[in-house]
Amino acid sequence: MAGSEQLPMLDEQVLTDWVVGQRWFGAKARDVAHLGVLAAVPLRTEEPLLAVTLLEARFGAGTHELYQVLLGGRPADEHFEEGFIGQAGDWTLYDGLADLDETRLLARLFNESAVQTVPEGTVRFEWTGAAEPIVADSHVRGMGAEQSNSSIVFDNRLVLKVFRRVEPGDNPELEMLRFLSEHGFESIPALAGWYEYEGDLMDATLGVLQGFVPDARDGWELALEQVASPHLIDRLRELGEVTGVMHATLASDPGDPDFAPEEPSEENFALLVATIDEQVERVFLDLPDDLPAVDPIRGRGEEVRDRLRMLAQAGVGGRLIRHHGDYHLGQTLHGRDGWVILDFEGEPARPLLERRRKRSALRDVAGMLRSFAYVATASEHQRARSAPEGWEAEARTAFLEGYMANVDGRLLPPSRSGVERLLSIFELEKAVYELRYELNNRPDWVSIPVAGIARLLEEAVPS
Repeated sequence: MAGSEQLPMLDEQVLTDWVVGQRWFGAKARDVAHLGVLAAVPLRTEEPLLAVTLLEARFGAGTHELYQVLLGGRPADEHFEEGFIGQAGDWTLYDGLADLDETRLLARLFNESAVQTVPEGTVRFEWTGAAEPIVADSHVRGMGAEQSNSSIVFDNRLVLKVFRRVEPGDNPELEMLRFLSEHGFESIPALAGWYEYEGDLMDATLGVLQGFVPDARDGWELALEQVASPHLIDRLRELGEVTGVMHATLASDPGDPDFAPEEPSEENFALLVATIDEQVERVFLDLPDDLPAVDPIRGRGEEVRDRLRMLAQAGVGGRLIRHHGDYHLGQTLHGRDGWVILDFEGEPARPLLERRRKRSALRDVAGMLRSFAYVATASEHQRARSAPEGWEAEARTAFLEGYMANVDGRLLPPSRSGVERLLSIFELEKAVYELRYELNNRPDWVSIPVAGIARLLEEAVPS
């Protein structure tokens, strides 16, 4: 295996059918016109084979997406079934991450800071030294069901996140973890390493190796379990404190052009408002006639757009920074040392350039506040018990108290009403996004974003 031309060749339709059927394939609603291997870099040439392969999915509109598969190969007579893709001559080809015993090879490549090169490109493994090396006989397990990436855990000590969809440039996850680590923010898993592709095709991050946080609870599950406990409110105040410190850290280096805070402009703010206005108009045009859950906001699209314009009259305020970009309780863990923040990749469906764009820190805050709204309802949906009356308001207050006491004030509009207005704009943006998502995927949950939009309509505009 010296490159893609030496790979056992799968039938294109077999490969396409397998890729389209994977959870991490992000274009299931689009017709794939062609799917093929653009590049392959072998990680092992003796049996069982293992190679980093970059696949291109082309669509009828002339657009395309790139995906990474760690392709494994064994002789056909071994009948290997885990992650099975198809037969190619005398070979069985499969998703190499399903062969957990063989993923130990990745650990060795990290330990050695290995570099694998073929004419098509180079795969480079980087080791930061922030963790003890992974031993050869380490215990390896999969992380479980994931939506857009795949992760494997070594000895419950390190976790490797493999990015399935690949775009040119540094992945925001790697950028953010590197920056936060170098600037002393401790409420993240330690960055142990990463691997990347370099070649004529592109340069891109392929995966990130981080510390695994033992004995920690997922923030979403913790909130559902403890929704009736006063201790949860205290913990959410602590989460606000950690979030404020995170944003202050992200704004702390004016000498780094990728992270230096920027002053907002009237033009950028106008574009933000116009984009949200367009999203509101589109989703209200598509409200289904036969779904009673949307009745509280049915026919109120113009009212929502008027409210947006009123909120926007306060104008711009607060510096723009790199931010988390997909912030909610499910992106946090609570362990022995308090809160840990995860998954700095941003919203995977958005282009990488957009995920790297500097924005108001309040966009993250709005995402977390919307997460509290989901807890209040999901507690009844998933645990058959209601959140205490007024729980969401209490959770919001506690989080915001912790946040405001720790964030750099230069990241916020100068007045309290300005903060409240900008936060309402971002909450509206998030609720409209949620409404579209729930209509398409979970109609039983539509009432949550509907209630959020209705609440914003009923509240007085901060003056």
